[in-house]
Amino acid sequence: MATCCCCCFGRQRHADAVALLLLLLLLVAAAGVVVVDAQPPSPGFYPSKRFRPRPFYRDFRNLWGAQHQSVGGGGVTIWLDSTSGSGFKSRRPFRSGYFGASIKLQPGYTAGVITAFYLSNSEAHPGFHDEVDMEFLGTTPGRPYTLQTNVYVRGSGDGGPGRVVGREIKFHLDWFDPTADFHHYAIFWSPTQIIFYVDDVPIRRYPRRSASAATFPRRPMWVYGSIWDASSWATDDGRYRADYRYSPFVARFSGLLLRACSPRAPPRCRAPRPGSAGDALSPQQEAAMRWVQRNHMVYNYCLDPRRDHSLTPECIIHHAGHT
Repeated sequence: MATCCCCCFGRQRHADAVALLLLLLLLVAAAGVVVVDAQPPSPGFYPSKRFRPRPFYRDFRNLWGAQHQSVGGGGVTIWLDSTSGSGFKSRRPFRSGYFGASIKLQPGYTAGVITAFYLSNSEAHPGFHDEVDMEFLGTTPGRPYTLQTNVYVRGSGDGGPGRVVGREIKFHLDWFDPTADFHHYAIFWSPTQIIFYVDDVPIRRYPRRSASAATFPRRPMWVYGSIWDASSWATDDGRYRADYRYSPFVARFSGLLLRACSPRAPPRCRAPRPGSAGDALSPQQEAAMRWVQRNHMVYNYCLDPRRDHSLTPECIIHHAGHT
């Protein structure tokens, strides 16, 4: 029986493909590169889908840089140029809750520029304030944005150089492109814990470890968004600065979600559940958080040997995935 040349050719191409794949795997192994999934495991619980956003003007107002702010489509666009940045603030303070926003960041050269979504009471307690941050640190082309999460408590962010005590954990946003589309970022704050989310995946949990107010914010805070120039430290500790030839630097906020308790709300008002397991994250959410921390976390203050951990006592009992 005659051999089919097409079949032989097909088998040869298959063999070549297998050989190439094996060669690539060997090269990866030899280089010590770990191949990971491109996306985090499903958290199985999607808090952003449980609430309906309201128009920007219902819950927020301009704080500064009004001429660099445009409200429309239920959201707001803010931008930075050489003359000014811009910021907005919630109309009311809150004592706990879920605070979320869908944000689209500027592509290209954004070094030195910070887009922020955060909770703070700095205006009510100047020099002695609390703050919970999600800050997007600008970058240079070809390098990912860094998302810095931070917690300041009772003035620890109000000192001068060398006296600021933050609780920074940083992640590279390189499992998706935060400039190509809107992605949802959120802060859950209750009397017992703070959880940071990206697209409903918890990336960091900061628990209250004692009844002391020294390490956990417990006073009412407002919700803020802003874009500003932090050239002195934002990108590689100030190595790359804002370059206004690439301005305006634009940040778009939509789908703003505030499901929270005001200071005057009755005691029965409680923060929404952070996960499907009530006040705790489910095993599925914990697994998704570990994936992000294992593959994309680039800095953890509790693991920094240069830090004075007597100033951050929670690090003494630090466990990976829970701070």
